Amino acid sequence: MEHTNHKKKDKCVVCGDELTEEHKMEGEHVHAGMIEDLKRKFIISVIITIPILILSPLIQEVFGLEFLQFPGDLYILFILASIVYLYGGYPFFKGFFSQIKDRTPGMDTLITVAITSAYLYSSAVVFGLAGEIFFWELATLIDIMLIGHWLEMKSVIGASKALEELVRLLPSNAHKIMPDGSAMDVPLNELAVGDRVIIKPGEKVPVDGEIISGSTSIDESMLTGESEPVFKEVGAEVIGGSINGDGSITAEIKKTGKDSFLSQVISLVEEAQTSKSRTQNLADRFAMGLTIIALTGGFVTLLVWLGVTPFGFEFALERAVTVMVIACPHALGLAVPLVVAVSTALSARNGLLIRNRAQFERSRDIDAIIFDKTGTLTEGKFGVTDIVPLSRAYNENEILKYAASLESYSEHPIAKGVVASAKETFDVEDFKSTPGKGVRGKINGKTVEVVSPGYLRERNIEVSNEKVDELLSHGKTIVFVIIEDELKGAIALADIIREESKEAIKQLKDMGIQCIMITGDRYEVAEWVSKEIGLDKYYAEVLPGEKAEKVREIQSEGLTVAMTGDGINDAPALAQADVGIAIGAGTDVAIEAGDVVLVRSNPLDAVYIVKLSRSTYRKMVENLAWGTGYNIFALPIAAGILYTYGILLTPAAGAILMSVSTIIVAFNSRFLKIEK
Repeated sequence: MEHTNHKKKDKCVVCGDELTEEHKMEGEHVHAGMIEDLKRKFIISVIITIPILILSPLIQEVFGLEFLQFPGDLYILFILASIVYLYGGYPFFKGFFSQIKDRTPGMDTLITVAITSAYLYSSAVVFGLAGEIFFWELATLIDIMLIGHWLEMKSVIGASKALEELVRLLPSNAHKIMPDGSAMDVPLNELAVGDRVIIKPGEKVPVDGEIISGSTSIDESMLTGESEPVFKEVGAEVIGGSINGDGSITAEIKKTGKDSFLSQVISLVEEAQTSKSRTQNLADRFAMGLTIIALTGGFVTLLVWLGVTPFGFEFALERAVTVMVIACPHALGLAVPLVVAVSTALSARNGLLIRNRAQFERSRDIDAIIFDKTGTLTEGKFGVTDIVPLSRAYNENEILKYAASLESYSEHPIAKGVVASAKETFDVEDFKSTPGKGVRGKINGKTVEVVSPGYLRERNIEVSNEKVDELLSHGKTIVFVIIEDELKGAIALADIIREESKEAIKQLKDMGIQCIMITGDRYEVAEWVSKEIGLDKYYAEVLPGEKAEKVREIQSEGLTVAMTGDGINDAPALAQADVGIAIGAGTDVAIEAGDVVLVRSNPLDAVYIVKLSRSTYRKMVENLAWGTGYNIFALPIAAGILYTYGILLTPAAGAILMSVSTIIVAFNSRFLKIEK
């Protein structure tokens, strides 16, 4: 499957314009302006359409308004129609030239052919040619197509702010150590390689660097996917954007600007977004067919009537123009936008926010869905999974109670997981925390410690227990409880698997979709999660850039791929995937890089995305069938195939058929439901 076309210039997924550097930078502002412009054009065109309808001879005849006629009224009609044609029709002319340039005729081409045919012919009638005036048809067609384009672009606009959000991850200032040893807050752009900065507990790390003083635990889960906070001491690297834990450290800057980890992620997101191909949507494919029918039908009609009838050029031209105008049904302009509007509202009520409609539509065809682990299939927070007594003196509840009593004084994520699992705690005296090793204190007169495996190794304390070995092989985090210098128990913690994950994977597999996990976490952890929920395959210890590469690898197998994730490390992969599904409880960066957002952070909603996409596509096909179906009946009659039987489709009759098909399309759109 080809995902990047190197021969053609990239197009913006929202507006279809050439994706220049300037457009990338100003995209959000440009698109917002385009939406407002469409809305303004629609309102002004509708206002002008009212007098056009009143002054149109056909409308006056049908509704008995001939008394409104006055000398020169047709010239005023011409002026008003010219304004709507040139002002309201401009977006379609622009799209027409772009489509012709790219040799991909679509909706804008069809609309341009219809309104230009109607305008030129009607103008000729005003200035002396015998025939019908189609200005009212031209104006109403432009009005409906403008509102359709406005609805559609409003739904598609999810233009990404991911790069903006990535920049916001860094603090605006850093505590720089000056030559005299004092600390001064300075903007990040004033920092250089070799400068030293102080990072206090709870602060975001401002730069990529190396610790030269202090030790701490740092949460890098949003950046690397590693669920467990990483203990860092002198000589260890720190990444800008990660969150410092409970220790104060001093770091020397090693990378700035484009060399930094975060800048590299920004580049990956940008590259993946710009490489997404802009697929021609369903309505454009229908429109391309109708354009061919309109031009061919109009030309053939003109030639046939010129060759076989005595009615002359005026009659033949009127038939040809009628064919070309009727070939662009008003309902076609609403067939897709109305479904999009209903689908967007329905998805929102079900916790799905569609940011990129074109990519969302592809969800119906996905062959494989890739999940991030931390925060997606799991809750992204630690919880106690097992308690192993290592002494007969204490049972599971007592071991947990002693551990939770000490950990209640710590802000470490593992400590919070232990505390959340306990129902009650003891009072603690003389609490002390040692980063990277553990905590200690006095409980009921006894010295109690909750420590890491590394601390046991330091003290040469060996643990010989099959259950503990098994838990370690699963990649679970183990803390040990020591009471009065004797090892009494072990507590295993793991990133908690979401209850809905198993059911979501089962349903997706039942639909014939491969379920894959890509995570930056350890192999042991990935293997345990994969077995627990029944995944088809998994990739572990994958870096952010490698995640996007893995997505490309799977796409290269000819598969349409969806990616689900919540972290900064997922953003490039979300942007690269055919459909990016962001978890709403995740980072703003992941959300902005996604095409669909799961508000409830429920993996089951990924299943509903596929079902809704399939239902939406089916409803679009139904609408397009209704919207264009009358053409099968109307076009041959408009061309005059039944003229010898006294049957000829007049513009008035065509208007009635047009209205009926439009009403059916609007009514049918309301019945969209998520497929069960």
